[in-house]
Amino acid sequence: MTDSQKSDETATDLTEAAVPAGEEAGTEAARAPETEAFATEATSIDAPASAAPAPAPVPGPKPSAPSPAAFASRPKPAAVPAPAPVQAPPSTSAAEASKWGRVEGDGHVFLTIDGGEHPVGQYPGVSNDEALAYFARKYYDVVAQIVLLEQRVSSKAPSTDMQKTANHLREQLAERNMVGDLRAAEARLDKLSAQIADLEKAEKAEHEAVRASELAAREAIVAEAEQISAQDPAQTQWKTSSARMNELFESWKAAQKSGVRLGRSNEDALWKRFRAARTVFDRHRRAYFSQLDSNNSAAKAAKEKLIAEAEALSTSTDWGFAAGEYRRLMDQWKASPRASRKDDDALWARFRAAQDVFFTNRQAANDEIDQEYAANLTVKEALLTEANAILPVKDLAAAKKALQSIRDRWEEAGKVPRGDMGRIEAGLRKVEDAVRQAEEEQWQRSDPERKARTNSALSQLESAIAGLQDDLAKAEKTGDQRKIKSAREALEARQAWLDQIQRSASELS
Repeated sequence: MTDSQKSDETATDLTEAAVPAGEEAGTEAARAPETEAFATEATSIDAPASAAPAPAPVPGPKPSAPSPAAFASRPKPAAVPAPAPVQAPPSTSAAEASKWGRVEGDGHVFLTIDGGEHPVGQYPGVSNDEALAYFARKYYDVVAQIVLLEQRVSSKAPSTDMQKTANHLREQLAERNMVGDLRAAEARLDKLSAQIADLEKAEKAEHEAVRASELAAREAIVAEAEQISAQDPAQTQWKTSSARMNELFESWKAAQKSGVRLGRSNEDALWKRFRAARTVFDRHRRAYFSQLDSNNSAAKAAKEKLIAEAEALSTSTDWGFAAGEYRRLMDQWKASPRASRKDDDALWARFRAAQDVFFTNRQAANDEIDQEYAANLTVKEALLTEANAILPVKDLAAAKKALQSIRDRWEEAGKVPRGDMGRIEAGLRKVEDAVRQAEEEQWQRSDPERKARTNSALSQLESAIAGLQDDLAKAEKTGDQRKIKSAREALEARQAWLDQIQRSASELS
């Protein structure tokens, strides 16, 4: 509610009335003690509801009734309720009010302003001080509203209707229907008008800043929504992106409820972009999941076929063939496209169950066979101990004869349990490899071609070394250090080769 509205609502608090300057009072009967007194007024403005209440009336002498001749020239006015006695507030004493006005005749009040006088109104039937105080009170009612407005400006309250209130108070002062320092009040209003204008500018700047911030926030919402909608559907994390898109929509609704208006053109343009981004995102999401459903159906059909084959093999007793088929089916399963997680887990459980049936049956059969082969294992372990006694090979002929006897008895012993097969076979293979290596080394030592090649190399090196020794001797005689160094290095290298070949030759002999 504005100050002017408050003033209008409280304008009827006083029942006193004043007669405009120049008019006469009514009939004597209307002023009789047994009837209610009355007064007329040109304009009445009272303090707002927040102003201090009027002071209690001070008892005074009852005014005497005017002469009937005073009302002879005018019709009798209608009777109104008698006004309550008026007492000026402490700051509106008669002496203070008399600085700005005076009373003449039967309650005619004049305002002193700009070195002249201006008729204010009439308050008949009361003392001069009461009449003057009544019109001074009207001035201080305006001053009270000015003080209230100054407080609002000082506290930087919202400036809505402040300038209108100041103009309304200025209009009241311009009516000159009160007594007081009107020029001082007008000066205060001039200062207030300037302060209100500054406050309005500050509020406008703040509003523009808030509007710019809100516009940036809306732009950020739209930009992120457009970024999400522009993602490659095949690479989009749909759960996360959908949740984020919903969060952006809630942020948009919260921004609309904030009360900050961006202008219809801005809001419509941003909303169209945001709505378009959400529409594209939703279309991509529906298309992606439609394709996902189609792929899921195809994957389920392919894996159902593999499951049917696996279940058909689960009762086979052709262990080798069925195991190979299961490996083939497993390779095809891995190469098949995945269905949805729920469907794929259920399909895998069925496929694995069929395999488990087959491999459980095979394991049971193998366990039964292993029990039969336990005695064979004891024989082969004894043979392996006998074979290890051959090592290291010292007499190759004896070692080969003993190993052949062990091999014959090894074959006669038969199969061993599957779990021990690798260990037993590896033990015998170790002995066989050692005997084979000893045989190769003996053959290399007795190879005539290798001996010939070795002898030829020895002859060539010995000849080269003799030549290098001559070169070294000649260089030492001439004192040529470069030739000495070169001949010595070449001689040392050839000597090293000769030593190595001689060692090899000794091993062959």
